[in-house]
Amino acid sequence: MTELENNHVENTNEMEAALSSFQEVSVGDVVKGEVLAIEDKQAIVGIEGAGVEGVVPAKELSTLPVDSIDEVIKVGDVLDLVVISAIGKDKENGSYLLSKRRLDAKKVWEDIEKDFQEGKIIEAPVTNVVKGGLVVDVGVRGFVPASMVEDHFVDDFEEYKGKTLTFKIIEIEPSENRLILSHKAVVEAEKQEKKAELLTSISEGDQVEGTVARLTDFGAFVDLGGIDGLVHVSEISHAHVAKPSDVLKVGDKVEVAVLSVDPTTERVSLSIKDTLPGPWTDIEEKAAKDTVLEGTVKRLTSFGAFVEVFPGVEGLVHISQISHKHIATPHEVLSEGQQVKVKVLEVTPEDHRIALSIKALEEKPEVETEEVVEEENYELPEESTGFTMGDILGDALKEKE
Repeated sequence: MTELENNHVENTNEMEAALSSFQEVSVGDVVKGEVLAIEDKQAIVGIEGAGVEGVVPAKELSTLPVDSIDEVIKVGDVLDLVVISAIGKDKENGSYLLSKRRLDAKKVWEDIEKDFQEGKIIEAPVTNVVKGGLVVDVGVRGFVPASMVEDHFVDDFEEYKGKTLTFKIIEIEPSENRLILSHKAVVEAEKQEKKAELLTSISEGDQVEGTVARLTDFGAFVDLGGIDGLVHVSEISHAHVAKPSDVLKVGDKVEVAVLSVDPTTERVSLSIKDTLPGPWTDIEEKAAKDTVLEGTVKRLTSFGAFVEVFPGVEGLVHISQISHKHIATPHEVLSEGQQVKVKVLEVTPEDHRIALSIKALEEKPEVETEEVVEEENYELPEESTGFTMGDILGDALKEKE
């Protein structure tokens, strides 16, 4: 065989070897393609091992919107692609329509499905606000219904656009590109976790700070940072409170004492007044002997009047200390709710007692001599006899026995 013939045989063998090394390309195959050129809204790639070229439209380059192909790829990049369809079969070597986006999305769906099975919480940015909820990007499009955004009513969702939030996967169906997410479920789970931690960390007698969350006719609910405790209206102040809204408003920061904790029912009873000085604290300084105070007549009895001189502090004005004139009952000169000035006669802090006088602040009226004699005939002064009224009544009772 001549040299020329040998060369021909060798060339033929090389061509056959090269042709046999080319793999056949079918729709659905995953191939590697080197970017050969970037043209208007598409990339031309050479499919490795196939000896043919393929086209990747801009919309098939990424799961995210692409404004410019140059932002995503450059000549020389090697991409993993999936064959969508064959085109241009009448052309030499043929050509194929390829997609990077669909391959990426397939992997994303696989990852999301794994997270769903494991109950994982995922994080994603909110890309758009639409009627009925939020659109988020997790590599594929996810949807958050309005009812699953928060655990409370939201009037305007525009503020969520661009924010990155955490989500629980509620429903997934890759074949329908259906992915339903919930941020509300994450919020509720976090609150429940905080609540459980708080219930084990506080106990009766603790003093903590909270925020007034809600007001009702029977009390105030205070947020302790994960759980709401109830301050009954009777525990708001040492003074009488008709309605919690009279002294508190939503958002107020308050110091509260823990009265009781029930982890089973998740109920916490609180008190604001137990963190405040008692009404009788330092009463000897606030109502020292001979101090003149202004108060309100709260109750009238047969033996005198109880006057509130400080919130929660009442003193007794004995009937004998109401007026210089003789009165049969306090009702003759006083009425409940009346404002009066009183003088402190005596303070007994340990017994929560204050003796008061109204007449000590009034000038004793002058009386005529005959009136004095008549008064002396009316009531025998104890100091002139040396006996108390108890002693006199006691002897009279003995004589009748």
